[in-house]
Amino acid sequence: MKRAEITVFLSMIFILIVSFILGIIEITVIHTSKNLSRLETDRAVFSIFGEYQKELLEEYRIFAIEGSYGTGDFTEDRLTARMHYYETGETDHEITDIQFLTDNHGQAFREQVTAYMEESYGIEMIRDFTGLTAEWEEQSIQGEKVKEEESRLMDQFEALKAEAKEGETSEASEETGRKDSMTCLEQIEKSGILSVVMPQDMELSGRKIDPGEQASARKLNTGRGSFPARAGMDGIEERLLFNEYILRNFTDAAADSPAENENNENENKAETASQPKERTLAYEVEYILSGKPSDKENLESVLMKIFLVRMALNYTFLLGNSGKQAEAQTAAAAASIVLLIPEGVEIIKQLILLAWAAGESVVDIRTLLSGKRTALIKTDENWQTSLSDLITLGNSSPQSEGEDVPDGISYKDYLRILLFLMDQEDAAMRSLDRIEENLAAWYGMDFFQADQCVTKLKMKNTAVIFGNLTYTYPVYFGYE
Repeated sequence: MKRAEITVFLSMIFILIVSFILGIIEITVIHTSKNLSRLETDRAVFSIFGEYQKELLEEYRIFAIEGSYGTGDFTEDRLTARMHYYETGETDHEITDIQFLTDNHGQAFREQVTAYMEESYGIEMIRDFTGLTAEWEEQSIQGEKVKEEESRLMDQFEALKAEAKEGETSEASEETGRKDSMTCLEQIEKSGILSVVMPQDMELSGRKIDPGEQASARKLNTGRGSFPARAGMDGIEERLLFNEYILRNFTDAAADSPAENENNENENKAETASQPKERTLAYEVEYILSGKPSDKENLESVLMKIFLVRMALNYTFLLGNSGKQAEAQTAAAAASIVLLIPEGVEIIKQLILLAWAAGESVVDIRTLLSGKRTALIKTDENWQTSLSDLITLGNSSPQSEGEDVPDGISYKDYLRILLFLMDQEDAAMRSLDRIEENLAAWYGMDFFQADQCVTKLKMKNTAVIFGNLTYTYPVYFGYE
């Protein structure tokens, strides 16, 4: 009779080995099921982000999923349904974080625009402007100061007139004197700046939009969660790049100058060849700057800002020019005698200089709107308005336009300055207003809304594997 200790031992070893192998197989099956579930989810999320809005990309170089899928009614269930459409099995998808194009005042939109401009054109395109931004801010400040100076001088002038003893004859003479020197400013105050600065061959657009329907004004869908964001979006270079995107993709009031057409011909062909010409607003950059519902209001607002900047620069030139100072002094002395206020010579002189600077600014703006360039800093050679010309600037006489200055500054340059000085979040949201309106006009996409366009997504996914085991894992995808 033989003992069986070794046989039992071997049997136990065999059972342990088989159990170990079966355990390894089970673990392998579980991990394989996990990996397959992840692969299915990754494939599905890549697929739905591959369904970006084609027209938005072609026209404006922006990636986003149109989350309503052509219905105009966004729900998150549409996104999870698309996940299942791409065969993710019985995996349950729960959206935890989502970002729309309009979130944080268009942050995702600005990030994509900046990345596109960097990759397509590079930093070199705005290198010449980076050193000018301090001057732009100073010019804006000077424009506001000259407006305050005019108001102060006018108050003093009115006070002097109130103190003077004037007869009927002097009142008539006063009215004539004021028309000689203040016609332009009075016309602007009475009828608006468009009444004096529009070139003869320029037809004012009468287009309007409904402000309540714009993304910048209506109640928006908002995302949730946290996503990686690009740093330095308010830096000088980033702001300049974003503004160049606006200038290249949206229309403005001025005719393009020959030099600008020559420099940008190839780029503009690539940017605008597929774009229909009909837009709901003709002056889109002006809308982005002002946010008013009509072309007329937007143009008037922008031209008034340019007018103040030009007036400050022209007034500064007059203050430093002895010849024109002498002309103004002579006119002021004569006017003070007529108005019986000899003590007001200096005030009248400054008012004449302001009116003269305003008259020159009117001619400057006509020049800019005609697609020409005007000198940034005036000299005797490029000064265009005589003191006697002020009589006709505000009436129906033929309107003069200045000569093109090859090394001067264009209307688009002034738009560039104003865009840099404005709030970039407002600029982003109003740009999205124009994108919505244009896509609807060009392609009949009335359903398109920027706050339904998804740019980033995080989901919690729960899969049932190996019978009754559940496996939960996250997935993230976004247009970076």
